[in-house]
Amino acid sequence: MTATPPVSQPAVEALEETRARHGLLRYAATKAGGALVSIAMVIVATFFLFRLLPGDPVRALAQGRNMTPEQLDLERARLGLDKSLPEQFVQFVKQTLQFDLGTSYEYKRPVLDLIGERIGSTLLLTGTALVMAVSLGIWQGARAGWKPGSRFDKFSTAISLVLWSVPTFWLGLLLLMVFAAGVGPIPGVFPTRGISSVDAPEGFAYVLDVAQHMVLPCLTMVAVVYAQYLLVMRSSVLDEVGQDYITTARAKGLRDDDIRRRHAVPNALLPTVTLVFMRIGFVVGGAVTVEAIFSWPGLGQLFYEAIRVPDFTLMQGTFLLITASVIVMNTLADVVYHLLDPRVRSA
Repeated sequence: MTATPPVSQPAVEALEETRARHGLLRYAATKAGGALVSIAMVIVATFFLFRLLPGDPVRALAQGRNMTPEQLDLERARLGLDKSLPEQFVQFVKQTLQFDLGTSYEYKRPVLDLIGERIGSTLLLTGTALVMAVSLGIWQGARAGWKPGSRFDKFSTAISLVLWSVPTFWLGLLLLMVFAAGVGPIPGVFPTRGISSVDAPEGFAYVLDVAQHMVLPCLTMVAVVYAQYLLVMRSSVLDEVGQDYITTARAKGLRDDDIRRRHAVPNALLPTVTLVFMRIGFVVGGAVTVEAIFSWPGLGQLFYEAIRVPDFTLMQGTFLLITASVIVMNTLADVVYHLLDPRVRSA
């Protein structure tokens, strides 16, 4: 009988790597399939949800114009609102599958063009707020979790929870009233609306003007969301503090600050990284409340304007983009977590 030759260590490692890669691909394919099902459900819900809103878009668009009932019927036929609800739904699904979100009732322009014009402003505002919130939350969470029960831990956690519980619109209006309009001895320092001044200069001065307009809306968004990063990071660092490698590092005489920065924080970042990926989806959607309060010309403001008409095609397009981005980013967060955490890969 011929003995089976032993398998070399490099061959075993290559086989394990291939299995891990195939496992990741299967996991990603499963998550992608679930995401497609979710997006399909969102497409159905998007169409019927906004039909429940009160108001007639044709009559809203005809305000201030003396239009006869016959002219209103012609306008309704032009917008496709004279068809039955199932016919409108079939048309909506066909257009969506062709990446055509229709034409806005109010602006009489393709919805995709309107979204393309506004998405840059939204990404600028919410992207900046996300970076600031993540940085602040990770820094405070790491310090608070490293020394639980300390004065810094109690103060930072209490402040973040209070701000997290404050309604966004209330905080935005308060900042607008105090620091834009001015109250008593406090002068109005920041602009009240828009992304830039009407007579904004060019070059670096324009950048400073945009930055000044961003202060209050960005501060509002950071204040109400950074607590979640702080709490997740604090909890992760608390779990790491009791680990054996921390005790070993201290026994070697390493400084506490070095142990926290080089060992505890990197190992505690995984849940926070996953949360960041999940929140990226909301960056595309922006914050409807914040953009409406500060008249920031982004997707949130566009969605708010569409609701007032109501502009069905514009509402459908912006809402579909927002929800699809959230679903895609949540799926990506699951895949990244599976890729980074060996405990999940082996499960």
